[in-house]
Amino acid sequence: MTDAHLAQRGDVAISNLSKTFAINGRSLNVLRDLNLRIEGGESLAIVGASGSGKTTLLRILAGLEEADSGHVSIDGRPIDGVGTERAVIFQEPRLLPWLSVEDNVAFPLEVRGIHGREARSLADRYIRLVGLGEFSTALPSQLSGGMAQRVGIARALAVQPEILLLDEPFGALDAMTKITMQEELSRIWREEKVTMILVTHDLEEAIYLADRVLILPKERDGRPREIEIDLPRPRDRSEARFVRFRQELLAEFGLH
Repeated sequence: MTDAHLAQRGDVAISNLSKTFAINGRSLNVLRDLNLRIEGGESLAIVGASGSGKTTLLRILAGLEEADSGHVSIDGRPIDGVGTERAVIFQEPRLLPWLSVEDNVAFPLEVRGIHGREARSLADRYIRLVGLGEFSTALPSQLSGGMAQRVGIARALAVQPEILLLDEPFGALDAMTKITMQEELSRIWREEKVTMILVTHDLEEAIYLADRVLILPKERDGRPREIEIDLPRPRDRSEARFVRFRQELLAEFGLH
């Protein structure tokens, strides 16, 4: 292991992870004996049909859900509920409507005991990182959907997590805004060097953003599969190998 890797935090280890839900009197096994290693600074996309356990896995990683069995650790330490080393971005940014952009980004810092000039300095840094420096005093009602999601990203990054967990973050956006946000997220990930774990239904988004794609099976007796996306960054959606990866993922779901 290199010195560079030793300095990178945010390693995730998942061992024999299982989760079952009881629905209408029957057991639904959404995750079964999942084993996975995510290296610090890596970008992993999780795809799969509805009901395959994508969001359940993300919620377990976030500490919002408990597994029935198995282990999850971050940097060698078991997950025990939510933690300051993780930040979650949902499909809806969930901004506080009475607070400005700056106050929304500073709010989680203040909750963690960071106040005054330090909180404002960090908030300003990440508002500028997501390209909203001119909108720091705006209210959420004055923002477009894409701008509001940028605020959500800035708020998550301001607490300086090791791991960024994203659950369909651009699913509610129009096609053009989604592409812009994917490009922005890729840039931010490269600059911030956080571990990024993304749940998405958008196969092209998975290829554009991820180092690896984890495919969760819909069939209960199926096994997860991983595809390494060894494409240079920034990525070109029209490049031949990008198109081949898209075709390979489409074939996984019986699509052409």
